[in-house]
Amino acid sequence: MSKSSEKPKQPDEHGEDHECPICKDTELVIKRDERGYEFASFCDCRERKAWKRRFKQALIPDEFVHANFENFKRATQYQQSMYDMTLEYMNEFKKDGGEKVIAKHNLGFIAVVGEQRLRELPPHERAPMKQKHNNFGVGKTHLQIALTKRLIKDGFNVLVVSDVTFMDELSQAKRMNDEGETLNRLLQSAIDADVLVWDDIGKAKWSETKEGLYYQIINERYRKQKPIVFNSNEDRGTLSEKIGYAAASRLLGQCGPYLLEVEGEDFRLKGA
Repeated sequence: MSKSSEKPKQPDEHGEDHECPICKDTELVIKRDERGYEFASFCDCRERKAWKRRFKQALIPDEFVHANFENFKRATQYQQSMYDMTLEYMNEFKKDGGEKVIAKHNLGFIAVVGEQRLRELPPHERAPMKQKHNNFGVGKTHLQIALTKRLIKDGFNVLVVSDVTFMDELSQAKRMNDEGETLNRLLQSAIDADVLVWDDIGKAKWSETKEGLYYQIINERYRKQKPIVFNSNEDRGTLSEKIGYAAASRLLGQCGPYLLEVEGEDFRLKGA
């Protein structure tokens, strides 16, 4: 979270800095009942601090810290379709008091013609086909980070991972001589989150080790009916080749009605 959005700490009578001067950042305040007995109660700052902790733990990329539904541009029909599907999907999540209802489906935005398929074309065919079936810079990540922030605010634990970085971390951890401690910690963080947001899945260079890791995470979440919100520059076929057919079957199959093939203008290039 950017420093400008954080509430400045205030010194108390002892000169110590506290963000909340009421509870001194303990998140508890002592109150008295009508009979004069003292009891501990949660401070009003507790939910705000819990939101900040969830936001920090989500690992939202810096370039998308300010992404939200309000500033998502819907200049084209495909952007409107992405927006409408995301809002409809968000309705599958509910917070009724302390009870959290988590969506059973995945949400996925993928390419019509995947990046790997484009790379396999002869050079003279590649550029015109890329222009015709562009999937880059269409707003997939922006919209899914907007969803992430709304879910965090509603009390859900969300983890955001970027495919290349995450798969490299897992592969390195698998080679570490620490009895699997680091690897298990990374795997469990991805498996246990209420919602896993997987940005650019299938981007990492394929290896047998990575295919096994994809399957382990996706299969565990599939088995526990925990959702994965993902986007990819690969299509159904090339994504299956990049992450493995068994993993892709579970990932795509759990989407139900929430899988959208997207292509259109690259708004990053337009901005440049």
